[in-house]
Amino acid sequence: MGLEESADSRRRFLAYFSSVGLSSTLFPGVLWAQAQENPAPKITLDMIKSAEKIAGLEFTDAERELLIDGVNQSLERSLRLREIPLANSVPSCLRFSPILSGMKFDMTRRPLRMGKVPVVKRPANLEDAAFWPVTQLSQLIKTRQVTSVELTEMYLARLKRYDDKLKFVITFTDALALEQAKKADAEIAAGHYRGPLHGIPWGAKDLISKKGYKTTWGAAPYKDQSFDYDATIVTRLEEAGAVLVAKLTSGELAGGDTWFGGQTKNPWNPAEGSSGSSAGPASATGAGCVGFAIGTETGGSIVGPSTRCGVYGMRPTYGRVSRYGVMTLAWSLDKAGPLCRSVEDCALVLHALQGPDDKDLTVTDIPFNWDAAAVDIRKLRVGYVKAAFDEPRATKEETQNDAAAIEKLRSMGVTLKPIEFPMGPIRDLLAVMYTEFSAAFDDLTRSNRDDLLARQGRGSDANLYRTNRFVPAVDYIQGTRLRTLLMEEMAKTMSDVDVYLAPISSGGGRAPRAPGTPAPAAGGNSLVGLNTTLTNLTGHPSIVVRNGFHANGQPTSFTFTGKVYGEAEMLALANAYQTATEWHLKHPDLA
Repeated sequence: MGLEESADSRRRFLAYFSSVGLSSTLFPGVLWAQAQENPAPKITLDMIKSAEKIAGLEFTDAERELLIDGVNQSLERSLRLREIPLANSVPSCLRFSPILSGMKFDMTRRPLRMGKVPVVKRPANLEDAAFWPVTQLSQLIKTRQVTSVELTEMYLARLKRYDDKLKFVITFTDALALEQAKKADAEIAAGHYRGPLHGIPWGAKDLISKKGYKTTWGAAPYKDQSFDYDATIVTRLEEAGAVLVAKLTSGELAGGDTWFGGQTKNPWNPAEGSSGSSAGPASATGAGCVGFAIGTETGGSIVGPSTRCGVYGMRPTYGRVSRYGVMTLAWSLDKAGPLCRSVEDCALVLHALQGPDDKDLTVTDIPFNWDAAAVDIRKLRVGYVKAAFDEPRATKEETQNDAAAIEKLRSMGVTLKPIEFPMGPIRDLLAVMYTEFSAAFDDLTRSNRDDLLARQGRGSDANLYRTNRFVPAVDYIQGTRLRTLLMEEMAKTMSDVDVYLAPISSGGGRAPRAPGTPAPAAGGNSLVGLNTTLTNLTGHPSIVVRNGFHANGQPTSFTFTGKVYGEAEMLALANAYQTATEWHLKHPDLA
């Protein structure tokens, strides 16, 4: 190679690494000579160490060893994403919205109409009502057979009794709860009944701020922090008359089921974790220790724990519920939603939470109207991801239960159409969007307080925050544009259906993971996991619905996904399926 050709190769080599966010000043002559010997560009530990100086960071040798594979995987992902042609007209979505040009929505506001109100009678032992859904608990309170104080004291007692076993509470809010319960009882006695959430005890994932109480984010660096304001979620539920009994566990910084106090457990099998960061809300709801709970999701943190713990968890459309006062993990992905013991409970809670607050500017004013009898499910266009249902599953029960659920819906007069959802670099794209994590916790990484996080392995969030600092800004922007194309493809898929079904795996029929072992990454390695990843990127709503049990007694579930802001149709179909089955009536034995 001549001198001119060698110099040109060196310039192109350095230009390449500059394009992925590593300055050419990172390469002394020795590194250039070493790199020439490699057939493909690869980031080395020395390059990382040099890049840290440019970026003003300082990692330990152990941390560099942990992140080297992730950095090179990020490089590989970027290379794959760059192979996709992008017209200049493809826009970015820096303030993300799931609404695309041409989408139309019903803007008429209608009153809340529940399904047939059940006739309930107070059990001799109030704890026999611990697993009742809100639709039934609310009737006990409305008819004044039970006071909110009694219900609150019962749930507080259960939370305290099972917390050592399940590790689902970070902070009890006894004084606040009893004050709110007494207020609810006084209002109801005076004839001022606010609605079905009035007097119902609930739990908040500890990413949600309540003034006067700690909001720890499940992470040791923040375990003593508190905020002097209420999250909009808290305000809205207080306006509905609900009673906050506890701040429930979040996996640290909304990752996994491990927090600074340990691992939150699955009430159906306390030997395993409850999966995903809405760990406490799912576990406490599944264990009959709250009336309902609120969780958050970025890449599967409502869907995963709801599946594992057998509860009805709903991820609303992105932009449906305000995140003001809720910890940010990823601005364009974070969503908050209910975890309940019935589908209609999710509808009742969403009705209370929905709508703009002039604080979270991503929230729209598109109304959510719930009328349990308004939708004829036989007229809905319903799809199912046949290829995903046909995939080999973790247990035979998952396959059998999914097939039985599909046949049950058909027997109810629902016509199911096989569909294929958009394919492409979906997991790579989500990984690029996870760059927002690093921005959200920039100070934690720069200050090295990330060393205080409980999980430090390759799959930990601490390592993810470090790794994603090496994703180039240009590739993040290109990722947002590719995300627009993905949304457009998803809109084409949804143009032929109102709701579609997809399988999901809880892993509950297999040997449990050891405490501290991270859950599988969002998306997994199959179409089964890909659906959760895809719909988080596109902002579509989804609800987890129980459809049977494994041989070991742990629940199985599948998901219903609706159109953007199409929760009403999605919930109507899910509610009809739940009503026609009895899976929701079984609960874990916590003895």
